[in-house]
Amino acid sequence: MPVTSGVHGFVPFPPQRAAQYSAAGYWSGRTVDSLLRQAAGTWPDRIAVVDPLTSHTYSELDELADRAGAGFARMGIAPGERVLLQLPNSCRFAIALFGLLRAGAIPVMCLPGHRLAELTHFAKVSDAVALVTVDKAGGFDYRSMAKQLVAAHPRLRHVVVDGDAGPFTSWSNLPEGDPPPVVVDSRSPALLLVSGGTTGTPKLIPRTHDDYVYNATASAELCRLTEDDVYLVSLPAAHNFPLACPGILGAISAGAQIVFNADPSPEAAFATIDRHRVTVTALVPALAKLWAQACEWEPVTPKTLRLLQVGGSKLEPEEARQVRSALTPGLQQVFGMAEGLLNFTRLDDAVELLEHTQGRPLSPADELRIVDAAGERVAPGEEGELLVRGPYTFNGYFCAERDNERCFDPDGFYRSGDLVRQRDDGYLVVTGRVKDVICRCGETISAGDLEEQLLSHPAIWSAAAVPLPDPYLGEKICAAVVFAGPPMTLAELNGYLDQRGVATHARPDVLVAMPSLPTTPIGKIDKKAIVRQLCEDARA
Repeated sequence: MPVTSGVHGFVPFPPQRAAQYSAAGYWSGRTVDSLLRQAAGTWPDRIAVVDPLTSHTYSELDELADRAGAGFARMGIAPGERVLLQLPNSCRFAIALFGLLRAGAIPVMCLPGHRLAELTHFAKVSDAVALVTVDKAGGFDYRSMAKQLVAAHPRLRHVVVDGDAGPFTSWSNLPEGDPPPVVVDSRSPALLLVSGGTTGTPKLIPRTHDDYVYNATASAELCRLTEDDVYLVSLPAAHNFPLACPGILGAISAGAQIVFNADPSPEAAFATIDRHRVTVTALVPALAKLWAQACEWEPVTPKTLRLLQVGGSKLEPEEARQVRSALTPGLQQVFGMAEGLLNFTRLDDAVELLEHTQGRPLSPADELRIVDAAGERVAPGEEGELLVRGPYTFNGYFCAERDNERCFDPDGFYRSGDLVRQRDDGYLVVTGRVKDVICRCGETISAGDLEEQLLSHPAIWSAAAVPLPDPYLGEKICAAVVFAGPPMTLAELNGYLDQRGVATHARPDVLVAMPSLPTTPIGKIDKKAIVRQLCEDARA
């Protein structure tokens, strides 16, 4: 029996800490796909997953995952090999995810909005051998992108397409047979999440079976998920938040029903919540605010939500009050990261905590340090950068030795780049960030990476990507540009970025032509001055 372990480029937990987490019971030695196996044995006839076209019970989902696993294995995908998984929210997403896990493969969790630039990077870094995708979604032809990707990466020898496969393998034509007898080391990578791209191109985050099972099940327990709950997936399912905080995996561990919805607009989401009597879901602040506002005009509004998680960026107190008033008093603020640490407000917390903090750590074993620019711990209650290590926080990006040297301190604490204050009661208040990023609708975009793309255009002499406040997106992306000749339009610029394969969520919302970009006394572009000037111009 093949065993998936010792994956090149993976940084494991240090042996001493791993032993401590196992001895303390945080790690159970279970694999991620065992969550489904156990659920199928416990609740075989309960509905597990639902989308607008189909539904499956837990026993059916388990059987379909086995079939998919057998198909992937018979195609030649070996245990430990990486597979790009890019599917929209649907039952097929769950089947493909668990099928890859059953084959012993390591899914790379790509988002539907990722385009050729990101997938090329992911394929190269992960050394992926296959891609599982869809034919078309949201007006985009994923098969065309797959052709370009395969041409550039000969190692990518298999493409499986849900729908009209064209030149590739159709999902319906996966080889049949028995599931492969794969033994998986629970301390090895279960899957690779995608970072927010806070420092250049997005990086890959290995999450082990041990740490991710704990991540999902501990979150489910904290959120009091039961078999009577109905969890709505409105955010892209490959995100850490709707996948395991508690998300899909946590819902499965509790026997809850999972409803997939690819359209998070209030009209579509409210109808879905009403139809399936949804009790729990997760949103980014921009969507939460939009849903709250939409309660004023939508004929059908949420009546069954007992818990609404909001995370991805900071929710301001006034916004929290609006959400609690319009949608459900059961607001839960979540401050976390795909790299690991999760902070939650608790279900019984006082209103002051729900509205004014971003929660406290999930696990008693989470270790936090809050430090100044010199790396020294700040006084209690003072602002500083958050550093963390613990039983579900990773120990290094995948195949990124140079990044890891920069992102971890000598004691193995991950430098989050988030600025926080920790109160006497242990709750965190997020105050800002160290890294040069823009948080647009819950997606973290690297300003430096976008600037590199902008400067590749021959008509652009100088460029700065800056965040501008936006009531719906949280922050919108502004490209402040000095043109080398005649200026171009925003549509022309985004058309160019589209040709370069830049993700849809990482393209500018605003283009501002400037005669020159302001600089600091040491000659660096002064982005604060740009934002200040643009905000003043908008108020004038």
